[in-house]
Parts: sequence; structure tokens; C-alpha cells
Amino acid sequence: MKAIEIRTYGGPEGLAVVDLPAPVPAAGEVVIAVEAVGVGGVDAVIRSGALAAYGFKEGHVPGSEVAGTVTAVGDGVDTSWIGRRVWGFTGTGGGYVEQAVVPVQEIHPLPDDLSAVDAVTLGSSGVVAHHALAHARFAAGEAVLVRGAAGSIGIMTVQLAARGGAAAVAVTTSSAERGARLRQLGATHVLDRLGEGGQDTPAGYDVIIDIVAGDDMPSFFDRLNPNGRLVAVGVVAGQPPADFGTKLMAAFRKSLSFATFSADTVASADRHAVRSEQFAAAVRGELQTVVHELLPLDQAVPAHRKMDAGEVFGRIVLTP
Repeated sequence: MKAIEIRTYGGPEGLAVVDLPAPVPAAGEVVIAVEAVGVGGVDAVIRSGALAAYGFKEGHVPGSEVAGTVTAVGDGVDTSWIGRRVWGFTGTGGGYVEQAVVPVQEIHPLPDDLSAVDAVTLGSSGVVAHHALAHARFAAGEAVLVRGAAGSIGIMTVQLAARGGAAAVAVTTSSAERGARLRQLGATHVLDRLGEGGQDTPAGYDVIIDIVAGDDMPSFFDRLNPNGRLVAVGVVAGQPPADFGTKLMAAFRKSLSFATFSADTVASADRHAVRSEQFAAAVRGELQTVVHELLPLDQAVPAHRKMDAGEVFGRIVLTP
């Protein structure tokens, strides 16, 4: 089968099309004939080499979510899965392939009216957005800021905060055109990347969901209301400064909180329950999936170039 692997860490040109043996599922696994692969921000971070210290090596196949049809199952897996359309989570890699191997507990049946493309645009990002807001103890009537809202996680966080009754949903983004599109999805205030906006911008926020991190993250603590909570769900701009906690200590009397969030800490049953609700909501038109572009699997290099250049609004999807 065709696959994409990281030949050398660094820029997108380090990605290469390779031939790999067709997979055979082990016990507890299924094989999915892939119709759509979601290209995520974490894929670009891994490809850059920034996470090499966590055990990623050259030869790694990126990609964490796929959708398609189950073609084979391993020992212990109900054979009724064969022929069913599913979304699947491959973990920190293994998704940029024509045939993906996925643990059976990480697949989810697709509603008849939900496309594979929509599934990989929503399947992971919607769950992260939902549980990140829960991790931040978001409640109706609170003001929310989504930092780095133009990606799939940010877009879902905007929609879920608006649906959850936020008093304000502010976003940071890079252009007025992106801001206008985010307003259509539920944003009420559009700020620049540093969090500056017009005169009607909220004076502070109860919750900040941060997908960006990087050098500017500590400055956003200044934008939190008393008892405000900032939850980091991504590091697309790199790690924050090592001393970022000094900002929190300097604002000691405001009782601010900082947390990280990974969906890995959520029980599988809870992830599946949220995903079921969100897939159904997407079919009903209550949640919007935003696809920036469909590209063939062998166009992973230009896909990553667009990611690195900050051109992507929503999600790029690869189609084997």
C-alpha cells in the first residue's frame, strides 16, 4: 500500500511517498480501507522534529484519524464490523496510509448521512473542544476567548461555546476575512493574534482555550478575569517560555488557573458518547465542519506547506 513517512525531520519536503506491506490486523484490531485522512496541527509539529525527544523517529508515518470501511478484523473482534463505515483514531501516527490499522475500541460507526471527509474534520477536534471547555469548567454566561481559532479544534470550540450560552466568544485570528467566517460560526468578537480588538472587546475572559501556546502565551494571563482559567490544548507555535508561571504568581490575588488538556485523559466511553452526539448534530446541520481543501494522499508535502504558512482555515483532508 501507499503511505507517507517522515524521511527527515524539519520542513514538509522531508515527507515522502513509500510502499509498505498491506497490514494484517493483530488481536483486537481492524483494518480500514481509508477514504479520508485528517491533517492535524500535531502532524506538522511531529514532522518538524519538535517532539523528537518523545520518541518519534525518522520513518514515522504521521496522521491520527481516518475514515473508511472495515475490511478485516483480528482475533477477538466481532466480524460484523467488516463492511461497516467507521471513523478511526490511529494514535500519534499511522494515518497517512491507504489501509489503516486501528484498535477496535478506537473506531466509531458513521451515520449514513455523514461523509468520511466530514468525519475526520469533526471526529477528533470536536471531542477535544468539548472536553477542553469542560476541563475549563466553562458555564453559560461566561466570556470565552479561543486563541488560534481558524483550525479545526478552534472552529469547533467556537461553535460549542456559542451553543453552550457563552456571553461572548472572542477569537484571535490573522485576517478580517477569517474573522468574518468565524463570526458566521458563532464568534462575537474578532481580535488580532495578540488579542487586541475594537472598543467593544470584553475587558476580560473567564475561559481561554489556547491552541497556539508559544512565546506570547503568558501575555494572555493578563486578559483573564478573577478566577479565570486558561487551558492549553496545543502548541502549534511551540512551547511557551520556561518561566511562564511567573505571570500567574504575579497575579496571585486574582486566583487564576492554568491547565493543559489532552483527550488521552478522557475515558474511551466518554469520548465515544460525545462523538456520537456530535456526529448526529453534524448530520442535523447543528455543527458545521469546515474543510479547507481535499488533496490526494501523495500531496502531503503541499498540504504541510499550507499548514506551515498559516493558510489553512478548517482542515485539510487527504484522500487515498
